Amino acid sequence: MTGLAFPLALLLLPLPLLARLLPPRAAPGEAMVLPDAIAAQARPARGPAVWRLYLLAGLCWACLCLAIAQPQRIEMVADRSASGRDIVIALDMSGSMETPDFALDGETVTRLAAVKRVASAFIQARQGDRIGLVIFADSAYVAAPLTHDLAAVARALDEAQIGLTGRSTAIADGLGLALKRIIAEPSPSKVVVLLSDGRDSGARLDPVQVAGLAAENHVRIHTIALGPEDLETRPAARDAVDLATLRAIAEKAGGQTFRVRTTDDLTAMAADLDRLEPNPSTRPPVAVPRPLWPWPAAAAFLLALAIGWGRTT
Repeated sequence: MTGLAFPLALLLLPLPLLARLLPPRAAPGEAMVLPDAIAAQARPARGPAVWRLYLLAGLCWACLCLAIAQPQRIEMVADRSASGRDIVIALDMSGSMETPDFALDGETVTRLAAVKRVASAFIQARQGDRIGLVIFADSAYVAAPLTHDLAAVARALDEAQIGLTGRSTAIADGLGLALKRIIAEPSPSKVVVLLSDGRDSGARLDPVQVAGLAAENHVRIHTIALGPEDLETRPAARDAVDLATLRAIAEKAGGQTFRVRTTDDLTAMAADLDRLEPNPSTRPPVAVPRPLWPWPAAAAFLLALAIGWGRTT
């Protein structure tokens, strides 16, 4: 779609004609007498040549008026503006994540493989957000700092390996490191997504108390309880997830808890999380003007050159 940014500029089009209708100014009392040779050159051209010059001048003026009106083409483009939201994913990398009890593309895969597939798609769809990745087991470390480079975060997730930081589940340490990183940022919306398939094995911090600190600093925490067993239904199970603690963390920090037993649950969780934390990629497209005024301006310049050349021939 094309249009004019300043259509009222076209009202300037009849200005030269109006100027021709004005009465001529009276000649001054004293005039300078020119030699006949110079006076002959100053006389206007006669015949068809003068009309060609008038036509070129008219076209030149019309192009100038059109350039002043600023023609433009309106294009609808996706809204890629930054959302101002920071999201840190705190991922449990304990030994139980190697358990092969998830189905993916018709094959049985480990919990970590399923998480990597779904989480990578979630990360790369968050255009406009800053995403970070914290990995924890015996201890926690930052695998990817908060960044708009979503491909780099997805790559760090794909390269993460179990055993780099031990094989236990220090939930409080992972949550605390994620919280430390995100609190320092000035963003208006801060979110931590905590994923775990076990129970907290650390004794230094209480993860629910860490969630209370998050609430005090306006950080939401969504928790994901991963695995077919949980301590509420099978308290004696070896690799059961501590659903009660994860639920308490989310409730304390104003988030939601997702119970994930299968790959389908994992995919549905990612969709629900997108709805809870909408990102700019879901915004409607925005209209962006592409200026076209250089074309009539260039035409006016060429016509002016033609007029000047015509007056000298």
